[in-house]
Amino acid sequence: MSSHVLPETEDTIVALASAPGRAGVGVLRLSGKQTFDILKQITNNTPSPRHAHLCICRDKHGEILDHALVLWFPAPHSFTGEDVAEIQAHGSPVVLDLLIARCIELGARMARPGEFSERAFLNDKMDLAQAEAIADLIDSSSAQAAKSAIRSLTGDFSAHIHAIAARLLHLRMYVEAAIDFPEEEVDFLSDGVVLQQLETAINLLQQLLNQAQLGAMLREGMTVVLAGAPNAGKSSLLNRLSGDDRAIVTEIPGTTRDLLREHINIAGVPMTVIDTAGLHDSQDIVEQEGMKRAKHAVSHADLCLLLIDGHKQTERDVIKLLANIDLPKDMQAKTIIVINKIDLSEEHPHVDTLNQHACVWISAKENQGIDLLIKLLLDTIGFHPPQEGVFLARRRHITILQICYDRLTTAMHQFNKLKAGELLAEDLRLAHDKLGEITGRVSSDDLLGAIFSQFCIGK
Repeated sequence: MSSHVLPETEDTIVALASAPGRAGVGVLRLSGKQTFDILKQITNNTPSPRHAHLCICRDKHGEILDHALVLWFPAPHSFTGEDVAEIQAHGSPVVLDLLIARCIELGARMARPGEFSERAFLNDKMDLAQAEAIADLIDSSSAQAAKSAIRSLTGDFSAHIHAIAARLLHLRMYVEAAIDFPEEEVDFLSDGVVLQQLETAINLLQQLLNQAQLGAMLREGMTVVLAGAPNAGKSSLLNRLSGDDRAIVTEIPGTTRDLLREHINIAGVPMTVIDTAGLHDSQDIVEQEGMKRAKHAVSHADLCLLLIDGHKQTERDVIKLLANIDLPKDMQAKTIIVINKIDLSEEHPHVDTLNQHACVWISAKENQGIDLLIKLLLDTIGFHPPQEGVFLARRRHITILQICYDRLTTAMHQFNKLKAGELLAEDLRLAHDKLGEITGRVSSDDLLGAIFSQFCIGK
């Protein structure tokens, strides 16, 4: 755990812990050494620890501010590890502001965003990954994202990190002991122990990286771009997936000239689906700009659905369209060919391959094969609901895990090809230290400040 102490942690802080605005109940939270004294002066009561008390809250002149439920949590048995109190008052913004002002008058200060969670981290009540999961749980945009955030909050993600870190530490000890004490005749370069343990660590890290990537997708959502020739049915498919007539659908080519975005949720995965201008030969300046934007959107998407008019277009048209888009290398495996308008042909909904791409036959208009498309879409991104093993992860977690994975594969290279024990030990050390940045065992004040500043006030 980090030993960093950020500024102003000795202060007593106060903030609204419930959502702003009018409500039946509003919750104020205090944390710090003066919490009990402030609570006693506001309520003229001495509350028992972890019991709810109905109290009258008064201002400095003795005038009643509100009747409220008060809970008192002495350190260290509290969320932050400090003295903590919660005042559950009526949810009037005016009343809550008066209560906050009274707390500040008695010595507290307004909490910074994320300061309560920050103090919990600094006081070893949770690690950094768990603290981040609090913010992610609050911001969850789907039930699956919320469940995954809970897994991270309860420490499942951290437990996997600690398990891999423990393996790396054990491996470092073994390798460095063999380097430092050659007279002990521990030939770690040939006894197979290092190779076996290193392979196990790499495999575990790869599994965790895969889970984290899915978790990041649940947290941030993914971008799906609909591309294809004019009148292939892109707008119809957007309307079908969104369950609303968001895009104009006509028989006139070129109806969509700019990017049209729709935020939807499929099987618990938040998605931004982008309808794009039809790709074809055109001298129209506006259409050319629309096609330029379409190609840019495809190159930056997580997934591309390339729509084909199955009633009019052939495999040759598919090849031409793929050449026109000029898919980036990393998008080749993330592109699904969608043969639309099977209601006008003899085809039935099914999945196959076409030009080395996954392909599905549908009718967006008649709602045929949409279930096959959704399943293929989820299979392509590696998501299979219910996804019980996924943790809600952040991009910084994935970056760190990827760096660790690269370090370990480099270490494997050092071991297999160069037989360089010192280089192997250094790569293991760097990977082990980097892994600690996820849980906060190794961290900087700048990193902590950047993370907690993104939290809402009161958490």
